[in-house]
Amino acid sequence: MLAAVAVAQNAEDPLSCLELKDVPVPEAAPGWTRVRVRASSLNMHDVWTLRGVGHDPANIPIILGCDVAGVTDDGREVIVYPVIADPDAGAGDETLDPNRALLSERHDGGFAEYIVVPDRCVVDKPAHLSFEEAACLPVAWSTAYRMLFSQARITAGDRVLVQGAGGGVAGAAIALAAAAGATVYATSRTAQKRRLALELGAHAAFAPGERLPHRVDAVIETVGEATWAHSLRCLRPGGAIVIAGTTSGTAPAADLGRIFYQQLRILGSTGSTRHETVAMLRMLEATGLRPRIDRVLPLARIHEGLRALIDGDAAGKIVVAIP
Repeated sequence: MLAAVAVAQNAEDPLSCLELKDVPVPEAAPGWTRVRVRASSLNMHDVWTLRGVGHDPANIPIILGCDVAGVTDDGREVIVYPVIADPDAGAGDETLDPNRALLSERHDGGFAEYIVVPDRCVVDKPAHLSFEEAACLPVAWSTAYRMLFSQARITAGDRVLVQGAGGGVAGAAIALAAAAGATVYATSRTAQKRRLALELGAHAAFAPGERLPHRVDAVIETVGEATWAHSLRCLRPGGAIVIAGTTSGTAPAADLGRIFYQQLRILGSTGSTRHETVAMLRMLEATGLRPRIDRVLPLARIHEGLRALIDGDAAGKIVVAIP
């Protein structure tokens, strides 16, 4: 079968490390399910792997792709829950299992014609979603759902700031928070991405660092150093910042005085539980929300899609379709 395989890691030229190769079709061991991949969406996680950031080089070569939708050998249309972990090792939360792994970190991912995953990672695909739409959801949308509803615990009427509106998690957070009845503010460096934020459901969009009309109950933070000071200033006393990424750097000035005096909450968040993923799918079904797709490409053009992702040249998810 054809697959997109990370064969090396290079911080300066990551796309040179991805090769389209013919590899054997995987067989499902007991307790595992084989899925015929119909669509798999691109994430910055794929780029970080190729750059050698957060990915053990001992696990190279590996098939990339952590967002998958497809059909099982017995004909079920499914979405793949991408966290391979033991809930018991995380006190009931698989994201807290110290040995957890996202699909494509230690197990071959979905940029291929077939994939095998643990049985518990197979979730029925909602009938109203296409395979391309479904493949946008497991990583970005489930991550955003956990940040908003399990960590920040937003409710209707809350005010939420989403930093870096061009990212996949940020875009999902805007749509989900607005659908939940929150007032959503978003920031982006470009006018194009600020317009996109409004289209996704934001009530207003601002340049980074710009003063907001009101302080917010929660900040969804995936940018890091570049937006950290603004995120702290925008919070009401007792508000929460939920962090699930640091694309601009990991070591901002902490401003501990503001944090303790205003009793701010700083919460880390990684991925989602299977239960949260199912809850997110139900929310989409109830609200009619659908992920925004920028383009759909064949697997043979995956380098083109990753280049667009790196350059920030996408207004929505980029999806690889595998007929």
